[in-house]
Formats: sequence, C-alpha cells, structure tokens
Amino acid sequence: MGILNKIYKDKTVLITGHTGFKGSWLAMWLNLLGAKVIGYSSYMPSEPCNFEVCNIGSRITHVKGDVRDFATLRDVFTEYTPDVIFHLAAQPIVRRSYSEPKLTFDTNIGGTVNILECIRVFPGVMAGVIITSDKCYKNVEWLWGYRETDTLGGDDSYSASKACAELVCHAYAQSFFNNTEINNSTNIASARAGNVIGGGDWAPNRIIPDCLRAWTNSKEAIIRSPDATRPWQHVLEPLSGYLILGAELLVSGSLHGEAFNFGPSEEINKSVRDLINSFIKYWGNGSWKYEPSESNKKESTLLNLSCDKAAAILKWRPVLSFDETIRLTAEWFKAYYTGNEDMYDFSINHIQYYTDKAKEQSLPWVGEKFE
Repeated sequence: MGILNKIYKDKTVLITGHTGFKGSWLAMWLNLLGAKVIGYSSYMPSEPCNFEVCNIGSRITHVKGDVRDFATLRDVFTEYTPDVIFHLAAQPIVRRSYSEPKLTFDTNIGGTVNILECIRVFPGVMAGVIITSDKCYKNVEWLWGYRETDTLGGDDSYSASKACAELVCHAYAQSFFNNTEINNSTNIASARAGNVIGGGDWAPNRIIPDCLRAWTNSKEAIIRSPDATRPWQHVLEPLSGYLILGAELLVSGSLHGEAFNFGPSEEINKSVRDLINSFIKYWGNGSWKYEPSESNKKESTLLNLSCDKAAAILKWRPVLSFDETIRLTAEWFKAYYTGNEDMYDFSINHIQYYTDKAKEQSLPWVGEKFE
C-alpha cells in the first residue's frame, strides 16, 4: 500500500461510527495497513450489518458508546491515547431527520463538538479528519459541482446539521488546534463525500439496499425519484481520500483547517434510474416501479461536487468507472447471499483490487512517497 502503510502502520487510530457502512470498510482498510484500530459506536445500524458480516470486531478493539456521551468518549481517549481520529459517527439518513430532528442535530452537531473537544483536551492527538457530507452545501439545484468555498446550508435537518458540523470544525481548527501559543500541534480537516454504494450497505432508505430487500424477497422495488441525480461512487473512493487527507495531516500542518470534496467525475454523475438499471445487469434479475412519494419531505433532485481541490492538492481522483462500481457492488452482495465466501477476505480482496487499479493509474498514494 506504499506510503499509506508507512504512515499508518502501528498508529493508534480511533474511528467513530465504525459499525456503519463506511466506518466498517475504513476499519478493514486501516487494519490491512497495520494500524491499531479502536472503534467507537453505539449500535449496529442495520440487520444484517457489515461490521458483523465481516467479523470485524475480532480484528479491532470495539468500544460501545454514543458520540453524544462526552464522559464515555473522554474515557476512550484516556485509555487508548489515539494518534489519529476519523469521525464518521452520525445520524446519516435524510428521511429519518424529518421524524427525529432533535436526534439528528444532537448527534451530528453535538457529537462533532464532543469529538473535537476530546481532541482539544488530549493534545497528543496528531490528526483528525471530520467527515460531514456533500449535503452541507446550500443546494440551489445548479448543474455544476459545488466547491469547498460555496455557501453552506440545508433545507432539512440532516443537511443543516452537516453544515453546522462544518462550522464547528472550522471554529475549533482556528481557535484551538495547530497553535503554538497554546502548545497544540494537532491538525484537523473536514471531508465531504457524495453518495456511496458498495457491498455491505443495508441502511434503510438507500437505493441499492432497498432494491435488494425487495428482490431477495421476490418483490418489485419501489422508487420514488428515478430522475434524481447523485454523485454515486464506490465506498472505497472517498475512503481513499480520507486516508490520504489523514496521512497529509500527520506529516504536515499545511492542510490544517481545510475542507475537501471527494466524489466521482462530474461527467459520470448518474440518475437513480441509471443506477438501478445498471445494477440489475450485474445482479441478474430484478424490477422496479415508480411511485411518487406522498410525503412533503423535500430532497434535492440535482447535486454534484467539484473535486478539483482534492485533485490539485492531494493528487486524489476517482479510480473506478461507474460500471466497475456497480460490478463490484453486485459481486459483493452475490457472494454474501450465496454464502460461499468469507466476507472479510472477500472485502480485503476488493480493497486490494482497488489499490492495484490505483497503481495502474500511477496515483501517488500507492507509491513510496507523496508527490
């Protein structure tokens, strides 16, 4: 794994939300890199759950705790003295934020405050990557991708909570970290990713999981917004960005306080209709029908990200084509549902495949040093 292995090997890395879809894949990747992974999460977010399916708990230190619980979180910092933090714990579902707005704000804003406050009072932390969302931007439904300097906003509780989390991160970065006057050398940055898909995602109200729940029960999938576009990407795409960003923060303070988008190439953003039809091709069967939502819950229909900053500064770019993204996702779920594979090993093989593809494309993060 080149430079990432050298940087993360033997580092103690705390992941909040490690039982979630992205968090579980990040835990596997960091374990592969030789890091000592500490996971902090309050519950298993779905049934099945990727964390359990891949038996990740036997390979890392799993701590049960709520990111809203500052005292327990502080105890974890005291006991394990992490070098690096990846903060992914969140209430991540837009539709749930309508029924549980307080939970959403408490978790996504208060949880971010708690993790940053722990980093502040434990100055031994070297780097922190705070994960928010592409939905942190004020969405005006324009065609081009949002840049990191565009206005933050949100018409729903989830989006607004992520915009607020960005402001909290910025305030802590400017006030408390990488500051010689108060003897704090911690570097932090935020990461904003688009919609991720991949094996092991069974979260409710997400396109691929909803389709699989229907098809594995011989039912037709119900789709409410087939023409909505999203920056779909395989889960490993933003995770490679998070790892590169974390590595840069470990070796240099030049990116402290910055924010980065991680998403697919703008020209391959696809509609929900395109996503489902492509997945059916690799899954082998399945059908869907359009039923407009009777709810007045507002969701954006057009959302793109510009990743020019990550490309220019981090030398990061997407590795997989849209077709490869769909194929790998279908392959993973087929392996799970046939029951003939060790899903941890199968997932590690996908990480290795992704890394090999990046090496074929001569991306710096698979080399021996950053360029």
